[in-house]
Amino acid sequence: MLSRAKILASVMLLLLMISFVSLEKVEALDMYEFGTRVIRQGEEGIDVAVLQHKLKKIGYYQGHVDGLYGKGTVAAVKKFQQANGLQVDGVFGKSSFAVLPKLNVELEYNISRDDILLLARVINGEARGEDFKGKVAVGSVILNRIKDNKFPNTIRGVILQKGQFSSLMDGQANYYPGEEELQAARAALLGYDPTRGSIYFYNPDVATNTGWVSRQSYVTRIGGHVFMR
Repeated sequence: MLSRAKILASVMLLLLMISFVSLEKVEALDMYEFGTRVIRQGEEGIDVAVLQHKLKKIGYYQGHVDGLYGKGTVAAVKKFQQANGLQVDGVFGKSSFAVLPKLNVELEYNISRDDILLLARVINGEARGEDFKGKVAVGSVILNRIKDNKFPNTIRGVILQKGQFSSLMDGQANYYPGEEELQAARAALLGYDPTRGSIYFYNPDVATNTGWVSRQSYVTRIGGHVFMR
């Protein structure tokens, strides 16, 4: 068991190290070449979130930007296709991309670059060994907590809330995040949420304190983590 002093020292080291990370990496992220694949119902990913953002800006999509190509996205795509004289099939392919306005896409949250790096560090600490989707999922939980009144309303506040993330307590979050972790943080901030609104997660293979799990509602499992709300 780590002492309170060691946990505090680990948190302070994490915050200190953020200032030495190259910010150019964050600004230069090109996570997914939007328009390089046909996307249809059942797909998910950063490009779906970007499409939802764009369709929302021009008045076709009214739902939540979550990176999941569900019925609401299909309906929005069909309206867009009909308005532009395209085949109305709900599939966003080459002809649809060709007439989609070139609009800038903003992050879902108005945050600093330091917050992006902090989010990437915790993703690295909590989801090392997971695939990209699993890393985005951990970032999504942190962001979903911001919108839940049971938690602080900032990324920093959520991450530093006492006893919530083991990577802060064991120092794993102090490691430098790789390109994939930075991309996963940005993907979550764009709205891609493979956890479908989850605010809790744990790894059943390694967790020791699981008494709280039975009080939550199971949503999905992604890689080694179970997600709940």
